[in-house]
Amino acid sequence: MPNSVTVQELVEKVRLKVLQGEDYLDRPITTSDISRPALEFAGYFKHYPALRIQLLGITETSFAKDLTHEKMVKYMTKMCTPQTPCFVISTNLPIPAELKVAAEEAHIPILGTHLTSSQTLSNMTSFLLGRLAPRKSLHGVQVDINGVGVLITGDSGVGKSETALELVRRGHRLVADDRVEVYARDEQTLIGSAPAILEHLMEIRGIGIIDVATLYGTGAVMPNDKIDLIVHLETWTPDAKFDRLGDRGDTQTIQGVIIPKVSVPVKIGRNLAIIIESAAMNYRAETMGYDATETFDRNLNKLIKENSARDSKKKDQQ
Repeated sequence: MPNSVTVQELVEKVRLKVLQGEDYLDRPITTSDISRPALEFAGYFKHYPALRIQLLGITETSFAKDLTHEKMVKYMTKMCTPQTPCFVISTNLPIPAELKVAAEEAHIPILGTHLTSSQTLSNMTSFLLGRLAPRKSLHGVQVDINGVGVLITGDSGVGKSETALELVRRGHRLVADDRVEVYARDEQTLIGSAPAILEHLMEIRGIGIIDVATLYGTGAVMPNDKIDLIVHLETWTPDAKFDRLGDRGDTQTIQGVIIPKVSVPVKIGRNLAIIIESAAMNYRAETMGYDATETFDRNLNKLIKENSARDSKKKDQQ
């Protein structure tokens, strides 16, 4: 099913006013790109982006006032194509009379807002990117640990859900269990959320399905969150090799976004919730400029130099 949202959803989520065309709010929006018509008011329609929302602000409406009525009728009629989802007018500006008629004839709604064009453009783009971006479904659990979005992955039965439940009990928040729908908000930001059918729900082997929001309160869940760190749970084996110093720098690329990754061995007696909580806090410390591995290296080098100087002094005394 192709990604799309309706004009009605845009009105509700971005808090726009319907100025005209309340009966046509079911028109689909299929792209997050938004057009601010400029060349069109000069009569150039060769590359008119008809599929985009058309945003009119002070600049566009001021320029339109200098056009003749005949040109305005011609241009507005051309802009009102069967593919055009809607027009949005910012800054509480009045609807140009020619647009009012052309949009009504083409059954295209006209929306308005008191915000500036820049603010309106930002709000609509943010909403549409979140809804229309290509999504990928991943097997895993996502939790928010003190503001750090953590995606927990691993083989089925390794303990992802049970670990996430313990994290929720420790005051952190569940985003998604079992399946995580992810999309790239931009080149550096990955967003995860739960499929609608699994929202707020967890499956705990031996118990079944539980509703986290009901059991632990609405503060224990989040509708979506950034993915800052991936923690991969691996069953421990004697011959497996794991990073002991934290200097390996593993990453995983999802939807074109590079995410730091750590692998944690799963062994009887290990408190995975505390380990993952520590991994998240260590990630935050590193983003703030503190690297425990570098501190260890400095301390080790200092100790080596001190021992070397002590040995040299002993030799000289002998």
